[in-house]
Amino acid sequence: MTTDAGPTTHVLDNPAWASLSGAHAAFAERAARPEADPSSLSRAARYPSDVSPFAALADPADPDAWADLRRLVGDGGTAALAGVLTPPDGWETVGSVAGVQLVDTSLRAEPAPEAVRLGPRDVPEILGLIELTKPGPFLPRTVELGTYLGIRHRGRLIAMAGERLRPPGWTEISAVCTHPGHQGRGLATRLVRAVAAGIRERGDVPFLHTAASNTTAIRLYESIGFTLRRRPFFMAVRAPGNTAAKFS
Repeated sequence: MTTDAGPTTHVLDNPAWASLSGAHAAFAERAARPEADPSSLSRAARYPSDVSPFAALADPADPDAWADLRRLVGDGGTAALAGVLTPPDGWETVGSVAGVQLVDTSLRAEPAPEAVRLGPRDVPEILGLIELTKPGPFLPRTVELGTYLGIRHRGRLIAMAGERLRPPGWTEISAVCTHPGHQGRGLATRLVRAVAAGIRERGDVPFLHTAASNTTAIRLYESIGFTLRRRPFFMAVRAPGNTAAKFS
């Protein structure tokens, strides 16, 4: 394991880049590089703005990657990154949240018979639940990143969880939330186990992120079989230049 400021040696140290370079390559937006070689790929990438707010660098210590990111977001443009504590000169940190990354070490994964698959037609209802519970960023096309499961009560969506980042050999469980009126019934745990069962079926290992301040969620995840792996930072950075873009 490495520190946040040290060299990247594990795929989970830079999971967004690993996803955008692998399972989610079809989503990756990259800026054209100035080199004459047309096969030279940008060392920065991001998800479309309606899929995920995250961008990623192949190596945060590489000045060329930051130059590629600037070309991608434009002068004054913003990007959401993970694990970068100090951007290069000229870049501005406009927001930062301490997080934790936990990995499955002893989770009991099992289907949830009451869970239903969620898709594009469920997005308005999903966004309503996300707005109410605020588990983290979820955008109109986030549901395309993987399998999302929900539990309904009298036809109304009351809990959900699903898959987000897909670095090789791993899948992130994300958007875990329960309507306040239905908390305390173990719905989130059942959905996490069910999503994990699907992840395990294809040979991947579940992992997840949450804010370091969300101690209640961290205790829950640790109690069901997740182990703290590292403490990344999630930050919004603004590129040098005069044309500021709103981060969302």
